[in-house]
Amino acid sequence: MRDTRESRLLLVLLIAIAFALITVDIRGGQDSPVEGARQAAATVFGPIENGVSTVVDPMGNAIDAVRDSGSRHDRIARLEQSNAALKAKLGSDDRNRSRLKQLDNMLRVAGEGQYGIKGAEVIAIGAAQGFSWTVTIDVGANDGIKRDMTVLNGDGLVGRVTTVGPNTSTVLLANDPDFTVGTRMEGSDELGFASGQGDRPLRVQLLNGKADVKKGDRLITFGSEADKPFVPGVPVGVVSRVDPSGGDLTRTVYVTPFASFTKLDVVGVVIQAPKKDPRDAVLPPKPQPTPTPTVTVTVTPSASGEYQDQQQTP
Repeated sequence: MRDTRESRLLLVLLIAIAFALITVDIRGGQDSPVEGARQAAATVFGPIENGVSTVVDPMGNAIDAVRDSGSRHDRIARLEQSNAALKAKLGSDDRNRSRLKQLDNMLRVAGEGQYGIKGAEVIAIGAAQGFSWTVTIDVGANDGIKRDMTVLNGDGLVGRVTTVGPNTSTVLLANDPDFTVGTRMEGSDELGFASGQGDRPLRVQLLNGKADVKKGDRLITFGSEADKPFVPGVPVGVVSRVDPSGGDLTRTVYVTPFASFTKLDVVGVVIQAPKKDPRDAVLPPKPQPTPTPTVTVTVTPSASGEYQDQQQTP
């Protein structure tokens, strides 16, 4: 259509009619005279709109997905944080279970030996530049700790208290070269003195050069005068090697300690000695040897007169 005067007048007329219809429709509400026409248009164009919507929706969904990706990323990040927190909690629970087990074992040792103990936690190790094997524990004079008290854990002898502060104490470990403790052999009562050798087994000098001792024998503390620095009956370790006797007045054996000095956590300081020497009562039960299966071979004649071997395993 060309842009003529007639066309412009027609356009103005159509616009005026449209405004008039809009005004009538608004004022009429549900009784509007154009309501029927609107419903007819909806009947005709509704299916077309639905078809167009079906085509357009995937694109809209993709746009929504892009728009929501930030919030989903935040949710994933929150889930990852929750998982990390859960793993940390589980790890903490595992550590707590391990510490509870250590505490239970230590209380068992204290109960069997009738020791009055003060529980403590290892909070530091000795200076790296030093040659001594020491740890710091979180109890001190305010907790009743004094110098030359025995320190143990659920496995056995750990060391003795050497320095006491108001709230912390220093423990000299049993594997320190300056450490010496009187020992007694389980069963035979052979006496000796154990000395630390760092990361090597303890060196024990038995007073009897002809003592009958073998690998696997166990030792406990003999005890000191007035129970300081050592109370009696604390498990020390297991004989791992025996030096051949050379006719000396003493005999040397090497002992693997029960306590692991590189994995100390929960320990106990003996603040009250037992009224009676517990002797070997604190030692754990000896492991039972695994029985070796035996095979019985019998010879029976077969139908052909030949003999056949039969094996039986109990």
